[in-house]
Amino acid sequence: MPELDRGLFGGVFTRGADSSGDVAWLRAMLEVEAALARALERAGLAPKGASDEVTKAAVAEDFDIAELGRMSALTGNPVPGLARALTRKVSASAARAVHRGASSQDIIDTAAMLLAREAMTTTSGDLGQAADAVANLAVTHRASLMIGRTLLQQAVPVTFGVVAAGWLAGLDQAREGLTWARDTRLAVQFGGAAGTLASFGPDGPRVKALLADELALPNPPLPWHTERLRIFDVATAMARVTAALSKVARDVSLLAQPEVAEVTEAGSNLNKSNPVAAVAILGCARQVPGLLATLVASAEQEHQRAAGAWHAEWRPFGDILSLASSAAVWGRDMLGGLHVDTGKMAANLAAAGGLPLAEHVSALLATVVGGPQAHDLVATAAARAAGSGLPLSDVLLAAPELEDRLAAAGITATQIEAALDPAGYLGACDEFITAALRAHEQRG
Repeated sequence: MPELDRGLFGGVFTRGADSSGDVAWLRAMLEVEAALARALERAGLAPKGASDEVTKAAVAEDFDIAELGRMSALTGNPVPGLARALTRKVSASAARAVHRGASSQDIIDTAAMLLAREAMTTTSGDLGQAADAVANLAVTHRASLMIGRTLLQQAVPVTFGVVAAGWLAGLDQAREGLTWARDTRLAVQFGGAAGTLASFGPDGPRVKALLADELALPNPPLPWHTERLRIFDVATAMARVTAALSKVARDVSLLAQPEVAEVTEAGSNLNKSNPVAAVAILGCARQVPGLLATLVASAEQEHQRAAGAWHAEWRPFGDILSLASSAAVWGRDMLGGLHVDTGKMAANLAAAGGLPLAEHVSALLATVVGGPQAHDLVATAAARAAGSGLPLSDVLLAAPELEDRLAAAGITATQIEAALDPAGYLGACDEFITAALRAHEQRG
């Protein structure tokens, strides 16, 4: 669909699969109506050639969406008006194959499944490219030192490689969830007025199976008109995509601040490096929890057909599909072109004056003065270093209360300096990177 057809905000929120627009829904509903006609003809319940006629007439561009919208006010949903409009476009003989035995919910629910399949497929592809880009970052920057940050404060050193490995694990898990939902939670919906397909007599289950076959959707054991778990299972899988991407986007937006400047998105302005993709991902992700909550709340549906709860699902479901798909496109582009400034990372780490290594020094001194006193001494020295602008090593080595004890224990200035070397206090960073990369390769 052309960008202008997606609306004023479409370039941000429907950049991937458009599963929330009127045209997308109309196309999906017409696809279901045409497939039903083919299923009926295959079952011997519609005249020969009727399905071809219905399929050729089921072209979204030939229908007046505004008129269908007005008619939906009379019936509570757009399907009755759509069925009448489709009937008028075919012969009297073929009209016998239009919407026969179906409820409006059958058409809309099955259309939702088609939209979900398309959105999850494209999202999985984009997410896979984003994950591959992150894997490359993890490999390239396996040993790139930077300040670790906890509670938005400087912590012990890490590598950008292990940061990227953390991103990779989240993206891979989100993609794994998408695959599960696409393979196990999609299904055709076909139950008629009350989920019994009574109007078909003994032929109902066969028509249902043929409809599923026509649409290449799984055929569930029975209709799911008021059993809505699959709706928010699919939506949750897409919400996990936005959650994983939002973590990456938030990190990128923070690391891209001028005061930090450790990463930059490709194509940033010369005078102001706005992290446009990160911001767009966050804008998509922030909308999803409320939409998902609406779907979960709508799972309480009465008897065989719900009064209002089903209606409440339509927009949130389509919006989640579009937002997650758009976020994945933004993530693919952001991570594929991310510039990492290792020089700035090193400079920021050096500017910390050794303070991020206070924990390591404290562990060294604990062998001399005991753990609690070592902690207090290093904390005092760190405070002095922060206040004076001097490196932590200078303050420690000039502390009279430590000088004699260090000498007696044989701890030299060289050992103190070694304890303040970020490269010597990275723990299992390298092992964790290897594990994340191995898991990514195994997922394929």
